[in-house]
Amino acid sequence: MAPKYKFTYFDVRARGEPTRLLFAAAGVEYEDVRVRRDDWAALKPTMPMGQLPILEVDGVTLCQSMTIARFVARETGMDGKTKLERAQADAFVDELEDLVPKLAMAMIFTTDENEKAEKVKELDKAIAEKLGKCEKLSGPDGHLVGNSMLWCDLVLYNIAYDIEEVYKSGTLQDYPKLAKVYDTVRSDPRIAKWIAERPAGQFNI
Repeated sequence: MAPKYKFTYFDVRARGEPTRLLFAAAGVEYEDVRVRRDDWAALKPTMPMGQLPILEVDGVTLCQSMTIARFVARETGMDGKTKLERAQADAFVDELEDLVPKLAMAMIFTTDENEKAEKVKELDKAIAEKLGKCEKLSGPDGHLVGNSMLWCDLVLYNIAYDIEEVYKSGTLQDYPKLAKVYDTVRSDPRIAKWIAERPAGQFNI
């Protein structure tokens, strides 16, 4: 009997979207619970680690966004075909995930104009550094690792989507191998369906 998954996160993409993308890519049903910011104060004390996301699997609760995504990747066979591929995929994720809070700070949570300008400057530098490293290590055929779509490709897609669609269009032109990965994920029928139908969310990212 297939496990029952209940995924709870804020009504944004950010750190929760890689897990949602994994479920979508694998065609796995789950309960997508979205918490409004106004409801968080009352809900927070009930969370095992006082934070979101959480994933409930047949009564067991998992915490930490990348732990959850990695678990779902393993469950769906999207973590890598070999131990070496899994390690390579993990390395890409560890490198890329640092961009998530920087994107949020630059685009949403900073309102002071001088502070925002400084955050944007820091973000531009971080994007160039992170994507530059990943470009060098990426496979040439539309996948960061190996010859099939893995969770690291989805993590890249999630971040690159916000960069291209919300922050600065055309950024990926400087990273042709990463652009190819982005296009591979975007053209996947299940991912395309999810992107077209997913809730807009409380914020753009």
